[in-house]
Amino acid sequence: MFIVDTALEKREQAKMPIRVGLIGAGYMGRGIALQFLIPLVGMRLVAISNRTIAEAERAYEDAGVDVVKRVENVGDLDKAIQDGRFAVTEDPFLLCKAGNIDAIIEGTGEIEFGAKVVMEAINNGKHVVLMNAELDATLGPILKVHADRAGVVITNTDGDEPGVAMNLYRFVKTIGIRPVLAGNLKGMIDPYRTPDTQREFAEKNKQKPVMITSFADGTKLSMELTVLANATGFRAGKRGMFGHRCGHVKDALNLFPLELFRDGGLVDYLLGAEPHTGAFVIGYDDHPIRRQYLNYFKMGDGPLYVFYTPYHLPHVQIATTVARAVLFQDATVAPKGKPVCDVVTVAKRDLKSGETLDGIGGFTCYGTIENSDVSRKENLLPMGISGGCRLKNDILRDEAITYSDVDLPPGRFCDKLKDEQNARFNSM
Repeated sequence: MFIVDTALEKREQAKMPIRVGLIGAGYMGRGIALQFLIPLVGMRLVAISNRTIAEAERAYEDAGVDVVKRVENVGDLDKAIQDGRFAVTEDPFLLCKAGNIDAIIEGTGEIEFGAKVVMEAINNGKHVVLMNAELDATLGPILKVHADRAGVVITNTDGDEPGVAMNLYRFVKTIGIRPVLAGNLKGMIDPYRTPDTQREFAEKNKQKPVMITSFADGTKLSMELTVLANATGFRAGKRGMFGHRCGHVKDALNLFPLELFRDGGLVDYLLGAEPHTGAFVIGYDDHPIRRQYLNYFKMGDGPLYVFYTPYHLPHVQIATTVARAVLFQDATVAPKGKPVCDVVTVAKRDLKSGETLDGIGGFTCYGTIENSDVSRKENLLPMGISGGCRLKNDILRDEAITYSDVDLPPGRFCDKLKDEQNARFNSM
């Protein structure tokens, strides 16, 4: 992204850095803070909000910033930024309202809380970067509608898998090859993993068992590929995708027959494939002479070609996402329009009427990708809003849960936005 670094250098020289506010100072939030405070040319992380303010202070301290200012109102926050001081607060809405902040990074992984914060940021004219695939997969299309109305960018990030895949997708399109499949590389999936089975690994890696469980049980994978599906228009080949196991990403050429792509592109994943991280795109080109050139450049015989990036660096690459949004109004990954895929709720074990679902990364259910038209037809419950729902019926293990099977918690903002999303797009 050489145009980005040049533009940031100009902002630095003009002493007009992009001013960024971060919401969420957990494991990934602290990594973001460290990355911004290297420092980055043309950018400043001017404020951090976290429900436990000491953790916001810790994020700065880990990056070598010893003096921060606690603020409790917008005036004090704007004054601190104006004076070149780093600010922390428990109130995320102060960052959304501050006049001296250009972009908000939402990094909590929460859906109800995150939806409120993102809408407040949009309503106050802030660009929004989502380190929150859960929110994006659940409510991204309607949040994009509101962002467009406000004239701001909402986007997922360059370094997370949806962004890595989307950058590849755009590159492949730009060189005249038609992308037909895009996806992730995944080491393992076991939908029945729980916080108990993942606790030791989580503690070893200084993360929360719930978060690690969402990785292991496939929910996070489905969230990420739903984000990618909604950005590309690609569908899932079937509920849960194919998820072929293979030795190397290049083997994908032999795993997806051409007839799968007759009605458009797909999102999917490869299990256990080297290089074991990153993302890939399969492109299609049947021009006989172009195929000769591509074969000469060691891309294979065609007409399918694999392009891949052998790494993903979520917080390390996030500065590029912010710069693209603020300086060029270019979203790394954002919904094209109506939802193409959803993440639906499936029982991890036999569940009884009266039980309360514990949501993403819990003991009761996992999320899996489904095409939105099927999800709507079958009235399936989105995984992103499953937490806190009380079952009205018994559900067998691996059975998809519907809206008719649950009572929703009253008064949630995420349900209101979901209803708005359904009303806007279901007739399209």
